[in-house]
Amino acid sequence: MRSTADNLFKALSDPTRRAIFERLTRNGEQTVHALTERSGVSQPMVSKHLSALKRARLVRNRRHGRETHYQARPEALAPLVDWIGNYGAFWQDRLDRLAEVLERMDK
Repeated sequence: MRSTADNLFKALSDPTRRAIFERLTRNGEQTVHALTERSGVSQPMVSKHLSALKRARLVRNRRHGRETHYQARPEALAPLVDWIGNYGAFWQDRLDRLAEVLERMDK
């Protein structure tokens, strides 16, 4: 079974999906039609990308009449932020140790 972070990385690995997610984050809720106009890809491809983002829980949708509106869920990035934070702490510790070694070598 895939971890949440794996699903997020996979969903965001595609540049078109990242652009759609960023557009929704920046500009708020939008219809599939509006997203298609600005994406440079066909409506079926936008829908496919939105499905992948929805599976990763990065977007939510609601129907209003004949249109589907999508909204970003930036809070769903929390597992990635945690993952990056762990590696940031790991590398900071390693760099601190390297600095200590270099200081001892200079003495």
